[in-house]
This record gives sequence, C-alpha cells and structure tokens, in this order.
Amino acid sequence: PTSAASVAEVQAACLEAGVSLHGTGINPGGVTEQLPVLLSGWCGDVRHVRAEEFSDIRTYDSEFVVREIMLFGKPPAEAATSPMLGLLGAGFGQSIDLIAEALGWSLDADKPATIETAVATAPIDTPVGVLEPGTVAAQRMTWQATVDGEPVVTVRVNWLMGTEHLDPAWDFGPEGERFEVELDASPPLSVTLHGLHPPSLDDDLSRNPGIVATALHCVNAIPAVVAAEPGIRTYLDLPMMPGFAAGAAGGGAGSGPGDVGGA
Repeated sequence: PTSAASVAEVQAACLEAGVSLHGTGINPGGVTEQLPVLLSGWCGDVRHVRAEEFSDIRTYDSEFVVREIMLFGKPPAEAATSPMLGLLGAGFGQSIDLIAEALGWSLDADKPATIETAVATAPIDTPVGVLEPGTVAAQRMTWQATVDGEPVVTVRVNWLMGTEHLDPAWDFGPEGERFEVELDASPPLSVTLHGLHPPSLDDDLSRNPGIVATALHCVNAIPAVVAAEPGIRTYLDLPMMPGFAAGAAGGGAGSGPGDVGGA
C-alpha cells in the first residue's frame, strides 16, 4: 500500500479475513528497515540514519528494465525524470516512516528525492548492449527525510555500469559492491554487507545472491507472520526471524521451505 487510503483498505481486508500481511525484501526491506532499527538498539542520541546500495547494474539480467525503466543508455535529461524515483520511492518512503516511528522522529511532510547521473565518455559494452557516449551510464538516487529542515534519514542507491569511461568518474571505492547502514549516534555505528551481489560478471547470473536472499528472507518470515495477530505487520510488530541451520528439519537450503533452488 502506498497511501493512507490503500493501507486502511488492506488492513480492513486482513482483519475481516483474520490474516496477517508482512511486506519484506532486502532493499527496500532488511537493509532500510530491519538493520537500522536493530542497530539503533545498541546506541542512543541517534541523529541520522543512512542506508546505501552500491551495485554494478551489468549483473541485472533484464534488458527492457535496464534500458526502458532504469533508463541506462538514455539522454541525461530523460533520466532526470526517471520513473524509478517514484517506483523505489514508494518503498523507501515506507522504510523512512518505519525508522522514524521506531526512533520517535516526527518528520517534515516533504521527503525530497534527487537523481544524479554520470555519462559514458566512450562506448561501454554491457550485457544489454553498447551505451553510447553522452548517454547515462551511472545513476545515484537519494531519498531524504528531515525534522525541522535537518536531515535525519537518508536512503541512497548507486548504480554503475562498471567504472570505466564515466563522467563524473564515479567508482565503488575499495569496498566494491555492497550495502551500508550507518548511524550517527552515541556511539556511532556502521555495518557493511557483502555477499548479496554476484562475485563477478562471469558467474551464473541466473542465481543472483541478492534475489536468493530476498526470497529466503520472505520464506523465513512465514512462521512469525502466521503466528502474528491479523493485520498489516511490519518489522516493528514481529519478533526476530531467523533462518535455519543446514539440514534442520524446519528448512534451509535443500531441506525444505528454505530451498529456493534456481531462484
């Protein structure tokens, strides 16, 4: 649900049917909701929360999505009004609201969203075709929430088609592809997640680790969601949702509901 009216409609349907509903995932999801709230329990005086993705889009195996929705290979002026700002913003906006609810922030009404682009300076050969010079070859999108005009939550994605022939000359830094969660707090905390991206472009991209993790996060939530009271249930309503040990009777890869095979 993306509006108060649709939330109320779904909530009413859940209560009428006696069922619980939980929206999960990785980003938006665990990286932008579960981890920030968990880490906040280890500190006080939280002043700012940042959740950020760094991904090489050459591993995203859908030419139509990459070119026609994400707008790689398009003129920068066209990408400036990217539909991804709204599509992802709907989810990230809910993540921001959840963090604010958990930490006790009363947010300003506006959540500004911005997009920056880097263009190809030479032809870039990618799995979805050649990106011509002057067209979009990297994007940085940011969603932010403020309190009295001061930023308190920032969610950002950095999507690059490799790191060569870009203007500006963006790169992933020494950490490579990753997800980061950082709290400006007392004490300050930061976590960097590796392993949710394919190890290399030469690996079998039909089994993207991030897609597998998204599916398993959903599967592993089933016991808690089934046991929950009827209604929409967020991370703030549910207990910790562990996975299963290899070979355990309840699940785990190759042993039951946790096996997503060729996801």
